[in-house]
Amino acid sequence: MRRRPARPELRLRKTTLRGTRENLGFLLAKASQRWNELLHGAFRRAGYGDVRPAHGSILVPLFEEDGLRMGELAKRSRLSKQTMTALIRVMEQRRLILRRRDSTDARASRIYLMPRTRRFKAVVEGILREMDELVKARLTSGHKAQLTAALKMLMNLTR
Repeated sequence: MRRRPARPELRLRKTTLRGTRENLGFLLAKASQRWNELLHGAFRRAGYGDVRPAHGSILVPLFEEDGLRMGELAKRSRLSKQTMTALIRVMEQRRLILRRRDSTDARASRIYLMPRTRRFKAVVEGILREMDELVKARLTSGHKAQLTAALKMLMNLTR
């Protein structure tokens, strides 16, 4: 029995070479860049232009559980200490979060959402629903599930 060829847009090209625009890393980076451009545009239109898509690495874990210790936040955000510290500083300056000493351990700090940032959660959830609709218009639910699973695997890629 002969197999039907895959749809052209899903077929892997033999030209997927390291130094081309067909390279997986390049495509992932450009897809992420476009996603972030769309997100930030929607944030601006909603009155949250001071929130950058990169802040999501800190905000998502805090939306799940506010008041996390810095160490736990670093673990959940999957950012290096150096990157997280710089991002936390910027977010504090923009009054998106508040850093407080942990009452049970003076050496540790906890990070809390500011009231305006708590309100942003509902806004961003609506924006993400709209983004999901854009994806649904281009991918079948099966392809979206495959893409999600593949991205989760790539997030844990090791040598």
